[in-house]
Amino acid sequence: MELQGEQAIWHNSWIAAGTEVVWDMVHYDVQLIGGMVLHKGNIAEMATGEGKTLVSTLPAYLNALAGRGVHLVTVNDYLAKRDSEWNAPLFEFHGMRVDCIDKYQPNSPERRNAYTADIVYGTNNEFGFDYLRDNMARDANDLVQGKHHFAMIDEVDSVLIDDARTPLIISGPVPRGDQHEFAEMKPRVATLVDEQRKMVQAYLTSAKKLIAEGNEKEGGLALFRAYRGMPKYKPLIKFLSEPGIRVILQKTENYYLQDNKRNMPEADQPLLFTIEEKSNGVELTDNGIEVITKKNEDPNFFILPDIGVEIAEMEKDESIDEREKLIRKEEIIKDYSVKAQRIHTVNQLLKAYCMFEKDTEYILVDGKVKIVDEQTGRVMEGRRYSDGLHQAIEAKENVKVENATQTYATITLQNYFRMYHKLSGMTGTAETEAGEFWEIYKLDVVVIPTNKPIVRKDMEDKVYKTVREKFNAVADEVVTLTEAGRPVLVGTTSVEISELLSRMLTIRKIKHQVLNAKQHAREADVVAEAGKPGTVTIATNMAGRGTDIKLTAESRAAGGLAIVGTERHESRRVDRQLRGRSGRQGDVGSSQFFVSLEDNLMRLFGSERIAKLMDKMGLEEGEVIQHSMITKSIERAQRKVEENNFGVRKRLLEYDDVMNSQREVVYKRRKNALIGDRLELDILNIMYDVSEGLVEVAKSSEDMDNLRMNIFSSLGIDYQFDPNDIKTKDSGELTSMLFNAARKRYAEKNARILEKALPVFQNVYEQRGGTVKEIMVPITDGIKQIGVVVNLESTLANQGRDLIRAIEKNVTLAIIDQNWKEHLRDMDDLKQSVQNAVYEQKDPLLIYKFESFEMFKRFVGRLNEDVISFLAKAELPTQDPEQVRAAQQARRKPEPKVEASKEEANSALQAASARQAAAAAAAVAASRKAEAQVVAPRSSEKVYGRNDRVTVKYADGKVKKDVKYKTVEQDLQDGKCVVLDA
Repeated sequence: MELQGEQAIWHNSWIAAGTEVVWDMVHYDVQLIGGMVLHKGNIAEMATGEGKTLVSTLPAYLNALAGRGVHLVTVNDYLAKRDSEWNAPLFEFHGMRVDCIDKYQPNSPERRNAYTADIVYGTNNEFGFDYLRDNMARDANDLVQGKHHFAMIDEVDSVLIDDARTPLIISGPVPRGDQHEFAEMKPRVATLVDEQRKMVQAYLTSAKKLIAEGNEKEGGLALFRAYRGMPKYKPLIKFLSEPGIRVILQKTENYYLQDNKRNMPEADQPLLFTIEEKSNGVELTDNGIEVITKKNEDPNFFILPDIGVEIAEMEKDESIDEREKLIRKEEIIKDYSVKAQRIHTVNQLLKAYCMFEKDTEYILVDGKVKIVDEQTGRVMEGRRYSDGLHQAIEAKENVKVENATQTYATITLQNYFRMYHKLSGMTGTAETEAGEFWEIYKLDVVVIPTNKPIVRKDMEDKVYKTVREKFNAVADEVVTLTEAGRPVLVGTTSVEISELLSRMLTIRKIKHQVLNAKQHAREADVVAEAGKPGTVTIATNMAGRGTDIKLTAESRAAGGLAIVGTERHESRRVDRQLRGRSGRQGDVGSSQFFVSLEDNLMRLFGSERIAKLMDKMGLEEGEVIQHSMITKSIERAQRKVEENNFGVRKRLLEYDDVMNSQREVVYKRRKNALIGDRLELDILNIMYDVSEGLVEVAKSSEDMDNLRMNIFSSLGIDYQFDPNDIKTKDSGELTSMLFNAARKRYAEKNARILEKALPVFQNVYEQRGGTVKEIMVPITDGIKQIGVVVNLESTLANQGRDLIRAIEKNVTLAIIDQNWKEHLRDMDDLKQSVQNAVYEQKDPLLIYKFESFEMFKRFVGRLNEDVISFLAKAELPTQDPEQVRAAQQARRKPEPKVEASKEEANSALQAASARQAAAAAAAVAASRKAEAQVVAPRSSEKVYGRNDRVTVKYADGKVKKDVKYKTVEQDLQDGKCVVLDA
């Protein structure tokens, strides 16, 4: 840049390393506007081809100057790697470091290093999963993701809207008792589905006959039963496209839906099961239960018992003693659990058979079921349907049924991205969802004008009666366009349709390329060819999103890229994305959608107006309607779906917000334990809280023996309150007495551990200090065992303090993780069970909030007790003291020489017995010295309660006034400060 008078002249070429460098990618004015919008934390809607990738460089650089990191989020790893490589030279020229997390394995040192870059590229899923993995880490050195400062999301509508319905979940195997009976139940369900198919066929035949005779009432009921039994039955879908038939179905459905579905059982009575396609629900009927129950089998094999009634009746029976009642109560609960699991398995299998189609919702690759993203048409690697549905589909497809999983950690993308201090995004289609962006994320949508006017011609939809007519018309259209020398992009909604069209074009001898979930690896190559004259590309939904289809001069002269949509999507955004592939940067082009009354959108949400209009016009085979009124009616149907989907996403968020507040508490506590800065203080606070709870029990109980057992179970000490003390002393004084006894016992127990371990450490250090850097020590409470890894040299240097801290850290983390997993599972069960509140005219969410709060209080109490109970009883295993072994720093994959050091550690432990007495005396003396330090520095002999306010003075002269005693207790013990007299 140079100044000439009052003008600033910008140059795009300069000399670097003796070579002239020319930079052609100069931002347009509209791109500068886009950059400003992003910097202010808003969403910039920029039409496809307007250079969003280049726009992102402006706010990325500006915000990276703060040194807190900028996260650039993309929808797939191809774009993350591509954009980071494209933009890296620009950022590096200005002294910034750029990296991409998707290049490296999770939890690797390389990924940890990538997060330290000024600007970090990655996919939304990997950012979210790294956050969850960090909150499962067992060592502070394993943490990879830093603070959440600024995130900029490319294709923000795809990430924050489309992906928001699917929470990120890290899962693991469930206990054996939770295995689903899919293989056992599959033959029964297959028989049930076959029987229902025959029934639906009979009802459809009857409906055709009755309607033809003019009996619309009976014919409508038969038609409605066929629809309730199998809405995706192909002959039924075809019949519904005939004149007047859909109107009859809608009238019948409205009759049975009125008065809160009062008459619905009458319609469903003959069926074996019913399907609610809009809500994705399946329910067995009484007839279905009879069919699925085998002969000579318990008639209640698939009927849940009423636990409350059965237990109440048993309690009234005076002929049964208490022990027998307890046994029977357990049997009733077990029977309920087994039957609930059995019914759940059957329902999931029914969903797999009736609602999930191969090559539409999923594909089979190498004997594995892989989910296809309905929005992008891409395979969702690593994703599995939850709640046993994935195993049900595997059983249906006769592939290996993988083990069931349970949730270890979970978060929705909505709550993950709301953690960022500043959030912004860019996309070609956000305006239609502006309300949701503001309500959920408080993000404004700003529409950025295009650099050149859009000249693409968007034509009215062509509407046909049947799918067959529509696809024939699509094939004919493609032939016409290719003969004109135009490149054609055909957008489909599923793998199945893309392959059907491929076969139709092959028959017509039209050369073409297919881009769907099965050919996703060829995406870049296919897109690169898509702009050449006469090239036909069939793409599933938005496959190719984020990539630029560049036209040749011949293609522009022929009329540009022609978009042919084979079906209207549920979301207007997806249709706009497909249209936006054409007409980029002022290029010529056109778009045309083909629709039939048998399409899912029209079938589920199409208005009666369209059906009546088609009937009045009396269309013949192959005829088409093309009118703006039809297009507007279709868009109204899309708005209905969008509103419905927004409701689903909002409800999911409301449920996850409850979980999120709990997640924040647990993760904060876990991080404190992991970092270890105030772990010792936290443990003493927990010990005090547990003591307080036991005192409350003591005050209200007269059973001293039971209280004594509870104290031993929780605090590991044999302590008995004097009944007179319980009557005469207040709760605070009794709590202090119990807490001090527990704390003293805890210090003595820790000294005992050091007495055993330090001689071993010393011996290993003397013999193999050059090769063995770390030692693994097994710790047990008599039931469970945990391996604790500590640094050999530093532990010896601080007389074993590192070992005690490591025990406290590892025990706390292990118990938090185990209890959190169980709590997540309980919360999932609660979410399912509260849905029944709808039948009682209650809001399930309110009940969920109340019950989850109570559940969380119990969880925290149980967590505290488990942590203190384990630590209070923690010892080196006495039955096999030779288990202390050396480990190298790369302890996850021990090398053979680490195993070799185990034998040396064993012999060292045996050889050290002569020195143990001296070490024990030293440890006890050190313990007494520490105890003396607690008292010695104080200028007052007063005994302080943990919540008492004190003033302390530190060695450097600093004074802390009016602080709680428990916050400075550790510093007092370490002799860093003294209490000043008031």
